[in-house]
Amino acid sequence: MNKWITGGLHLLFWSLFIASPFILKPIADSGKGQVHKPEEYSVYLFHLLKNLFWIALFYFNSNVLIPAFFNKKKYSQYLIIVLGSFFLLWIADGLFFTLFFKTAQYRALNFIAFNLPVFIFIILAGTAYRIIKDRITEESEKQLQQTENLKTELLFLRSQISPHFMFNILNNMVALARKKSDILEPSLIKLSSLLRYMLYETDENKVLLEKEIEYLQSYIDLQQLRFGKMIRINCNLPHVATPYTIEPMLLIPFVENAFKHGVGMIKDAQIDIDLRTENDQLFFSVKNKYNTESENEPKDKTSGIGLNNVKRRLNLLYNQQHELFIKEDEGWFTVSLQLKLH
Repeated sequence: MNKWITGGLHLLFWSLFIASPFILKPIADSGKGQVHKPEEYSVYLFHLLKNLFWIALFYFNSNVLIPAFFNKKKYSQYLIIVLGSFFLLWIADGLFFTLFFKTAQYRALNFIAFNLPVFIFIILAGTAYRIIKDRITEESEKQLQQTENLKTELLFLRSQISPHFMFNILNNMVALARKKSDILEPSLIKLSSLLRYMLYETDENKVLLEKEIEYLQSYIDLQQLRFGKMIRINCNLPHVATPYTIEPMLLIPFVENAFKHGVGMIKDAQIDIDLRTENDQLFFSVKNKYNTESENEPKDKTSGIGLNNVKRRLNLLYNQQHELFIKEDEGWFTVSLQLKLH
């Protein structure tokens, strides 16, 4: 569609360029009360042929000479061909002048005075047109490449997150099965809810915030079933009536990180989760106790994958539209996210 629009604009411009002498001449003559003479049509035809040469020169310069010589820094060859084009115009102008105006005398100085400024303008216009066209094409290709790279990177980040969750949850199921726990069945129901969301919802670029909250709640309930009284969970995930959308699987890494590092050899383990929306802003915080004595211990290969991924995704998708704060203070690890909602 853009090619048709561009072609139409070119056609309109050159049509006006060619027709302008024919349009303006009768208007000027009408004010003087002059009548067209037969030889005036020879003048019109002469100028028409010359305008066709200007059009050909414009595209020859922009589409052939600039890419083949100027852009490759073959300036001397480019200049020779340009001067040759002017010489060719000179010969053609003399032949056509002799053909249409047999009684008039052809003067080279008149040709140079009237045609050299137009020739320079056409060459400069064609060069500027090509440079602008190349710049627009380059920017368009760069933008397309950045978009494709962004999609690829986001898919890669999301593919890292999903297996990470699956391994943790399946390990939970194995532990419950070994204990022959009565909570295995409700845990499998919660797992089914998690899988349904991961398989059918996260293929979209955006999901409803309410769906993301339901997923968080299922995950938290599953962890609560697993750990029972070993941990105190204070959770505030209210219903959101406004149909806000959000990148899927964006909030869960914060919660998973809290359970990963907030349960174990920790006295009075506690996790606080709070979510609220206000003035099209999401305020989400996760706070957990952690064992300060384990700070210097070697970390496994998957340590920090979730938080690093979500930081990268936030920078890619919500640049200048989010604030993320991570703080460690007196045995508490706190993550606070403020996000612009749409």
